[in-house]
Amino acid sequence: MKKLLITTILLAAIQFASFAQKKQKLFNGKNLDGWVIYGTEKWYVEDGLLVSESGPDKGYGYLGTEEDFDDFEITLEFKQEANGNSGVFIRSTVDGTKVSGWQVEVAPPGSNTGGIYESYGRGWLIQPEPEKDEALKFGEWNKMRIVVKGDNVTSYLNGVEMVNFSDPKIGEGKGGILLQIHDGGGIKVYWRNIVLKKL
Repeated sequence: MKKLLITTILLAAIQFASFAQKKQKLFNGKNLDGWVIYGTEKWYVEDGLLVSESGPDKGYGYLGTEEDFDDFEITLEFKQEANGNSGVFIRSTVDGTKVSGWQVEVAPPGSNTGGIYESYGRGWLIQPEPEKDEALKFGEWNKMRIVVKGDNVTSYLNGVEMVNFSDPKIGEGKGGILLQIHDGGGIKVYWRNIVLKKL
């Protein structure tokens, strides 16, 4: 009985360690190691937070991972100030400030946070049902979770499933994760606890 208990505990510990190893912090709270800035918009670290805000050109700006990710689950927290229009791109690439890929929207109330938009392509692929917009806490910390597996993307905001969408083009996509600053001035978004688990 004791041997069985010890074996069970050891197996549980190994499984937990394996699960923990699969998770990786994409933002270390100190600097932008592991990330690449695209454009002239501002990306910096302040008080352990990743801050993105409009720069002098008031153009699109991106902060992208050096590494590409295929199937994964990412969780992050964001807080919007002013316009707060941003997004999280999956399997995406950037040329200058022109992005190719798919954005899970982060936007002010009434602007489809959690929906999926294909940049420089088909535009909106799916938008959340309007009543789900109540999940967004503008000006406060929000938790977003995005699960990307094969051709399927599911987004969650503060525990609420926003969209569940499958598309062959997404299934064929290759690239990294990008955070966005929308074009236009007066945009500021804070980010923290960006954690990814490969699937």
